[in-house]
Amino acid sequence: MTGVEALVTPWVVARVSGPSMTPTVRSGDRLLVRRVTSGDPVHEGAVVLARFPARPELLVVKRVRRAVPGGHWVEGDNSLVTDDSRAFGPAVVVGRVVGRLWPRPGRLPGRPA
Repeated sequence: MTGVEALVTPWVVARVSGPSMTPTVRSGDRLLVRRVTSGDPVHEGAVVLARFPARPELLVVKRVRRAVPGGHWVEGDNSLVTDDSRAFGPAVVVGRVVGRLWPRPGRLPGRPA
């Protein structure tokens, strides 16, 4: 065998679109995301990349509120402008946000008050 047939990486860069996670994450931010496998723990309060079974085409950045049957209950930090588990039910977490790459590099702050 020569060449590379596949490159599998646990890391993804996600670009945020929309205000649902302000002030923690803003539209235009680039986030470093580590893919989650079935055995990886996802903790309450973590900022994650997730999909809703009811809307599989929608990939969202949200905060985990709790584990529930069928996945996790996730909500945006900006409760006035968000499409989250309150609208679509439990989500399947596909990655955990490790930090922001651009424009303000660093770790994300904790849950806003």
